[in-house]
Amino acid sequence: MLPPHCVSCGEPVTIQGQLCLDCFRLTGFITEPCCVRCGVPFASAAQGGPDQLCPSCRDAPPAFDRARAALRYDAQARRLLLPFKHADRTEIARTLVPHMARAGAALLRQADMLVPVPLHRRRLFLRRYNQAALLARSLAHVARKPVLPDALVRTRATVSLGAKSAAERAGEVAGAFAVRASRVARLAGRRVLLIDDVMTSGATANACALVLKQAGASGVDVLVAARVPDPRLS
Repeated sequence: MLPPHCVSCGEPVTIQGQLCLDCFRLTGFITEPCCVRCGVPFASAAQGGPDQLCPSCRDAPPAFDRARAALRYDAQARRLLLPFKHADRTEIARTLVPHMARAGAALLRQADMLVPVPLHRRRLFLRRYNQAALLARSLAHVARKPVLPDALVRTRATVSLGAKSAAERAGEVAGAFAVRASRVARLAGRRVLLIDDVMTSGATANACALVLKQAGASGVDVLVAARVPDPRLS
């Protein structure tokens, strides 16, 4: 009953879920060149060298095979992601999903199924929804792929990773995820596309990919709405 408005600033738009022209211009979409492994953006192709890998992937290859993100996690992306994650603005998923589908088109084509990163049951009770699961369901609908929303469980609560270093993040999520026993057969021999809202160091994606592969997944790729750039590559 209300006129459509920009999900970021509230200005009028043509279709509900769109960004207005000014917000669209401010949005940092990730395109090539980027790391072929983790998807972190490069300022120029020369930064990736002949193998087009970032320093982190070159020194310590991640457990997942490939990762891609739609947006740079900057001030404009936070105007979308933080309300989506913490303020019940679930309608923002419809704004994020088309951009994720563009960024992860190759990953979606090759995926056998989509799996969201889970929340711990205590956080899910307080928030009432898992933002990664909302994105996974919408992407599965767009790509016409099956989604297994309960394939992973978070076995223990973890503290906020926001202020932690990459090593601290990895230590915090180590052993925090498991594959649900009743879903192991569904994952065996399948290529899984793991879905989340934001990737920073990749620690959470790594921990999830590790248990998915241990459960028999033939490969694990990652698709997120936003990626924190590596300051070394700015």
